[in-house]
Amino acid sequence: MGIIERIKEIEAEMARTQKNKATEYHLGQLKAKIAKLRTQLLEPPKGSSGGGDGFEVTKFGHGRVALIGFPSVGKSTLLTMLTGTHSEAASYEFTTLTCIPGIIHYNDTKIQLLDLPGIIEGASEGKGRGRQVIAVAKSSDIVLMVLDASKLLFREDATVDDLIDVIEGNRKYMKCVYVYNKIDVIGIDDVDKLARQPNSVLNFDRLLAKMWEEMGLVRVYTKPQGQQPDFGDPVVLSADRGGCSVGDFCNHIHRSLVKEVKYVLVWGTSARHYPQHCGLGHVLNDEDVVQIVKKKDKEGEGRGRFKSHSTDPARISDRVKKAPLKQ
Repeated sequence: MGIIERIKEIEAEMARTQKNKATEYHLGQLKAKIAKLRTQLLEPPKGSSGGGDGFEVTKFGHGRVALIGFPSVGKSTLLTMLTGTHSEAASYEFTTLTCIPGIIHYNDTKIQLLDLPGIIEGASEGKGRGRQVIAVAKSSDIVLMVLDASKLLFREDATVDDLIDVIEGNRKYMKCVYVYNKIDVIGIDDVDKLARQPNSVLNFDRLLAKMWEEMGLVRVYTKPQGQQPDFGDPVVLSADRGGCSVGDFCNHIHRSLVKEVKYVLVWGTSARHYPQHCGLGHVLNDEDVVQIVKKKDKEGEGRGRFKSHSTDPARISDRVKKAPLKQ
């Protein structure tokens, strides 16, 4: 018996079971079993690479965004407009059959945008390459849910069943921005309702700003001692990718740098005054400037032939006298 058949059998048993206090524990066990079986559905078959040949794309840049939606809602067009990467678009469904990457250059950062095939009913069971789409979406920092504004949309609050999914690991709740396309075919009242929905974007100019806000990227500029800050190539941090503290900033540059830091000088909104002496635990804000002050070598130590201190005695009288030569 396959996984899908086992799920249907358990669902049939749940339908036959009366809901009361006596059966509440039994129904909870059945729901947990279904959650485990659904998790197995999302796992790739043994011996396979998981993402499919030519589907998974290597991570690049400072963040990853996935375009998710039903077929023919405008995902490919949105990718072309944001990145300049050509993704075939047509009026028929399933124009995109694989993962097509593009790069968004925004606020001195590089954000990877992925155009994924449209989600259809039964995607969790593998239909329409649904498992690969879900796997790639889970690896993203944020999901752009592209929706057709001309069709009815329904949203629900989280239920107890959602809690089971989270504990079981069957679902991963991610940051999501709803992007409404084809708003020109609906009335002004419907546009106003959609615009008031949380995490919703109707304006193309607002999309990049909203995406940046939800990703929470932090740009930190370096300042070498005695020089002007380098505003050309920032170090980009994120709470979802290692953290935004001074220690995380040092680890991003080099793993061994943390051991050499004495303190740092910080200019920016995270500092109380300019500059502020901070330790490794200080949390940085966007567009902060950081200067690292390293520890000095201990007295008596040096590097190679440039040692600053000699190991010889300071006075002639302190030198050790050699034993006299034997006659």
